Amino acid sequence: MVSTLYFPIIFFVVVAFIMGAILIVAGRLIAAHKPDIHKNSPYECGFEAFEDARMKFDVRYYLIAIIFILFDLEIAFLFPWALVFRNLGMYGFIVMAVFLAILIAGFAYIWKKGALEWE
Repeated sequence: MVSTLYFPIIFFVVVAFIMGAILIVAGRLIAAHKPDIHKNSPYECGFEAFEDARMKFDVRYYLIAIIFILFDLEIAFLFPWALVFRNLGMYGFIVMAVFLAILIAGFAYIWKKGALEWE
């Protein structure tokens, strides 16, 4: 009984792993591999790594990263809910609808404020 409950998640993970492996192998076989000095240079956080620590940097990189992590974690709550959807009944549906409404309202707010814009 337990294995049938988790079968969709196990299936999703296996398919994702296989697709990821296929795409990585296809990329290595098909894509041209001609690294230059810019491709091999260290790059992290939107600015050069070995400059003055007191220099100004763009905060938008961190803002978009935090927003991505926030919405990614919120969407991760949908997987366990989908597994027990039939057992929760109408109450579970309404609670998740409220949760998604708050999530969509937050997304609309940050979109309207321009937090997703990168100029």
